[in-house]
Amino acid sequence: MDRPFIYGMSVEGKNFTDRELETKRLQLNFENGVNSILISPRRIGKTSLVKKVKSLTEGKNRIVVFMDIYKCRTEYEFYEKFASSVIQATSTKMELMLQTAKEFIMSITPKVIYSPEPGSEYTLSLGITPKNNTPEEILNLPEWIAQKKGVQIVVCIDEFQQIGEMPDSLAIQKTIRSVWQHHRNTSYCLFGSKQHLMTNLFYSRKMPFYQFGDMFFLKKIPMENWVPFIINRFDDAGRQISEDLAQRICQTVDNYSSYVQQLAWNILTMSDRVVSEQAFCDGIEATLAQVTPLFVEQTANLTAYQMNLIRAICAGYHDDFGKREVTSQYDLGSRSNLVKLKTALIEREIIDQTENGLYIADPLFELWFKREVK
Repeated sequence: MDRPFIYGMSVEGKNFTDRELETKRLQLNFENGVNSILISPRRIGKTSLVKKVKSLTEGKNRIVVFMDIYKCRTEYEFYEKFASSVIQATSTKMELMLQTAKEFIMSITPKVIYSPEPGSEYTLSLGITPKNNTPEEILNLPEWIAQKKGVQIVVCIDEFQQIGEMPDSLAIQKTIRSVWQHHRNTSYCLFGSKQHLMTNLFYSRKMPFYQFGDMFFLKKIPMENWVPFIINRFDDAGRQISEDLAQRICQTVDNYSSYVQQLAWNILTMSDRVVSEQAFCDGIEATLAQVTPLFVEQTANLTAYQMNLIRAICAGYHDDFGKREVTSQYDLGSRSNLVKLKTALIEREIIDQTENGLYIADPLFELWFKREVK
């Protein structure tokens, strides 16, 4: 039996639900060479959506390259990852991969490194350095390959916000934009998990990537789509869950895709033939136990002021934190200190700034904080 609920990784097949409109829009972008920018909070399903569209669009005349640059901390670490990912995706055999690398990139000695990681047979090491390779040479690689092969290439880059955290980031962004904007056979899908950084990269008129492509904010899947999915997946697993309990799963985790699947799985493992109220409660406890170490680590080094701001937000205050009603209960320091508190907690991804004020970024963190932190 296939596992009915998947979390902590991208999902596909029966585990991929809804997203019909987003799938259609992104598929049209891939097929027509339109650059795409996806912005959303964590655990909403960006990676799953991109991989879904990748599977729908790649074929004889279109190659979709997927890479994750989360571990890239410098400009040339990015170029190494970029070039090796493009070459691996556009070469069907190892010999052709090495040949392509030598043909398009000067002064390198490509090596194939067999990987101990599950699901990855090998990686390609190119040894790209500032001494031997220019940024333009690397950034033009997919366009050159696309022209030679007579194909369209779509380059998908996960965790793209890492570009914004590199030393001399603005200069790197200008270089990348100046090259990619001239590509006609290659388009780009850029997305990442740090919402405030991605927003800064693409929404500011002052930034190089402003208006780089079709930009859309990926929203949460609504409850009316989640509930039948949950009920059907429980049924596939030989369990029966009521519509009310399925709705409460969604409400508990505020419809966050990964958390819906995680909580549903934990409830299923606690259930007999029919899901009971006790199984629902036990599932919540199991889920909180799984995330508690992470949340303890996140709050371990927070200041008293920062903890108080989180307490205030959890208590239902979302703006005007300087009013007496708030300051009489929560010591937040001076008004100038409040700005620093907001910035620090946003950067740590504990809170989000919305048009309606400040909110806790993670629904399970809020649930855990209310229960465990006094």
